Amino acid sequence: MSSSPNDPLLQPYRLKHLTLKNRLMITAHEPAYAEDGMPKDAYRAYHVERAKGGVALTMTAGSASVARDSSPAFNNILAWKDEVVGWMRKLADECHEHGTAVMIQLTHLGRRTRWDQGDWLPTVSSTHDREPAHRAFPKLAEDWDIARIIENYADAAERMQSAGLDGIELEAYGHLLDQFWSPATNMLDGPYGGSLENRLRLSFDVLKAIRERVGPEFIVGVRYVGDEMMTGGLSREDGLEISRRLKESGLVDFLNVIRGHIETDAALTDVIPVQGMRSAPHLDFAGEIRAATAMPTFHAAKIQDVATARHAVAEGKLDMVGMTRAHIADPHIVAKIIAGQEERIRPCVGANYCLDRIYQGGGARCVHNPSTGRELAMPHSIAPAETRKRVVVIGAGPAGMEAARVAAERGHSVTVHEAASDAGGQIRLTAQTKRRAEMMQVIDWRMAECERLGVAFRFNSFAEPETVLADAPDTVIVATGGLPHTEVLEAGNELVVSAWDILSGDTRPGENVLIHDDAGDYAALQAAETIAATGAKVEIVTRDRIFASEVMGMSLTPAMRELQKHDVTFTVTWKLDAVTRDGNGLMARLGSDYGGFTRERRVDQVVVNAATRPLDDLYFALKPGSSNLGAVDYEALIAGGSQAMKGNPDGAYELYRIGDAVSARNIHAAIYDALRLVRTI
Repeated sequence: MSSSPNDPLLQPYRLKHLTLKNRLMITAHEPAYAEDGMPKDAYRAYHVERAKGGVALTMTAGSASVARDSSPAFNNILAWKDEVVGWMRKLADECHEHGTAVMIQLTHLGRRTRWDQGDWLPTVSSTHDREPAHRAFPKLAEDWDIARIIENYADAAERMQSAGLDGIELEAYGHLLDQFWSPATNMLDGPYGGSLENRLRLSFDVLKAIRERVGPEFIVGVRYVGDEMMTGGLSREDGLEISRRLKESGLVDFLNVIRGHIETDAALTDVIPVQGMRSAPHLDFAGEIRAATAMPTFHAAKIQDVATARHAVAEGKLDMVGMTRAHIADPHIVAKIIAGQEERIRPCVGANYCLDRIYQGGGARCVHNPSTGRELAMPHSIAPAETRKRVVVIGAGPAGMEAARVAAERGHSVTVHEAASDAGGQIRLTAQTKRRAEMMQVIDWRMAECERLGVAFRFNSFAEPETVLADAPDTVIVATGGLPHTEVLEAGNELVVSAWDILSGDTRPGENVLIHDDAGDYAALQAAETIAATGAKVEIVTRDRIFASEVMGMSLTPAMRELQKHDVTFTVTWKLDAVTRDGNGLMARLGSDYGGFTRERRVDQVVVNAATRPLDDLYFALKPGSSNLGAVDYEALIAGGSQAMKGNPDGAYELYRIGDAVSARNIHAAIYDALRLVRTI
């Protein structure tokens, strides 16, 4: 069934001379796939895939740097190099072939970067105060800095016009332009400091210089903060006035509205909400800007589902809806809407693995779509197999469910055995925390796809070797996961419980609890939340220099708000060595990697989070009877080739294990294991 032709999201939108074929866009973001500062093949393939999926406008870069002293903190595209023109032309041409418009966001990062990256030039801003997130103390902009930066913007805009892009967008939230705007970050005197008019002067000087280069027809917009929502910053009233001035200038063709500030992880998370936070929190505010200015208005902030996007357009709040993280999860959203298959859209679950990785210096990855960012090596479509096989999967956690889905897409006959009564594995455990409940969509989506493809599930089936062999498999995939490891102490291992025991409800929280976190993942944080919510005293101890080292900045924010509310204590650079009984309580002895130091804590409960150890008995039992003896050809795996290991000519089946059945990693790794192995079986 196809969608209704009257669907608000499928109506074209006229922006100046440009007709956008529908109302969905990908807002500017930096996936950090650039090579040598250029949007080369992998970067281009990422945007082209989304163009194939039907999005009307893809906004590249987040943001492309216009100047050498705007160091590429996020592996930004270097728009100050002439070389960028050819690469951007290739990207634009390929996206245009699919009817998708292409723009780019240009910026000078100001203080939102570091001096020890790129060319080691000092950062520059309208303030000497450092940005907490990047920690660089900037120089105060001089007149010659301002003059050259204006020229840098104009040069970059001209390059993008030469590359055949449909337009550009200037970033003015958290970056140099709005560092000048905000009274909280502008300590300049003279023409660029003081009054609002003076603080806006740099932006209007930049816009005028750009217009002189690109002319009146080239599309130019601004993505800007309309309300910093902080003491001493730009107010809502300031934002409305700035919006009016942008319109009245005649220099700007569209407004892309942001609300909040981004100089800390917590602030950034309120601008770009993550899992467990309210959806579309700033949509109504963006609608107020549109109503006040009658300007073409774009906006994105956790608009992760089609229904909310449709509402935004139908109610006149937005002209174009940004669904950026949603398109990271599923690049074919528009195609599925047109085909009447909205229920098949792979959901964005808000895990924020994409953005968190970027802010940690890595490339963007979707927690449950491993093809994103790997389009060249790992296509989003699954090719059918030449020979139909009987595939048996053991375990229905994220790795097993992905293996089953991909094998079924290949056309194989697939049977899944799961010891529990439901699919989910560790995801079902992590989803016990209310604000992480969205994680279950990782499993729910795969279950729906598997059911559509005819996968047979056998729940409450604790598979033994004979159980597996009874299915006469050609290929066996062991995805049995792992069990928590708590045997980590010199003495007293029998006196501790695992984080899983707390999360599952198998063990009641104590009243004075020490959590030893040697994994740095979500389990310790979630156990701490569960325990602290009862009113208990909680201390988290880790030998690392930082706590929760595997939970990145934005995803940490909601957890920190809960834990600080309950006055949870965090102790770093100490490790738990031993636990002994002390009357009706416990004595925990802490040690240090930095010397022979010890501390003691008297508590009534010790919780250990030391990741998992593989649940691999079945794998080793099946290994002797397999044709490949469980071996994986890593070279073939990485190159996208099929597995051809035949160490045992008498073996009756191929045998592989994936996910935490191999070693403790994360959800993305488990799903990636499954996808790249099974796509060639």
